Amino acid sequence: MYPFTLERPSTLAAATQLAASGAKVLAGGQTLLASMKLRLSQPGQLADLAGISELSGICREGNALVIGAMTRHIDVANNADVKALIPGLADLADHIGDRQVRAMGTLGGSVANNDPAACYPSAVLGLGATVHTTSRKIAADDFFHGMFTTALAEGELITAISFPIPRRAVYMKFVQPASRFALVGVFVAQTDAGVRVAVTGAGQGVFRHSGLEAALNSSFTVASAAGVAIDASELNADIHASAAYRANLISVQTQRAVAKLLG
Repeated sequence: MYPFTLERPSTLAAATQLAASGAKVLAGGQTLLASMKLRLSQPGQLADLAGISELSGICREGNALVIGAMTRHIDVANNADVKALIPGLADLADHIGDRQVRAMGTLGGSVANNDPAACYPSAVLGLGATVHTTSRKIAADDFFHGMFTTALAEGELITAISFPIPRRAVYMKFVQPASRFALVGVFVAQTDAGVRVAVTGAGQGVFRHSGLEAALNSSFTVASAAGVAIDASELNADIHASAAYRANLISVQTQRAVAKLLG
């Protein structure tokens, strides 16, 4: 580590001012603190959002669950409303990292960071959620712009995310054992507007798979999912898995998701 200033704002207004002045926001620190230890990130000032009570909590608003940006993974996993209305989201949160990560990591921190193998972005995109910020509301389809890149402007903070309650949804994660990130994760949701399929861990960022969505909207069966050819040409290849292996996993995990939803 190296010298830096740690600020602990107690209001969203104060945090917004700090972010606008160049402070690096700390929203759990599961990625930021690790990168600082490795000297990959060297901010001179941190603004810890943990003390801002208005950024935490879960409530139902109409046909959606609104989850505050600083709500911890463990609280999403254990919340009665999330378990009852979007059990796939509760299950996703319950399998992020390990217990220490789930106790400290936050929804907003994960989504703002947009790690290409993170779990939460697939739920945001798969459910067609809306990201609330200090200045606007951003539809999930417009929010994720690629690896570690989002629609957030400089100094703009996520305040909450609104998840529409689906007819049913599930997340199937093939875990990379060392990191607990998704080697490939597939979130499948049946919504009033149709089936949405979001994939994480396989590409340069989370993405929807139009071929799987079209097939499952036509026939929501395991066979329908299995019949979709997955193009590996733009998928990741690294020491953990080839692009072809990840392509096969997308198909397999989608089939498993459909089978689970069909009971």
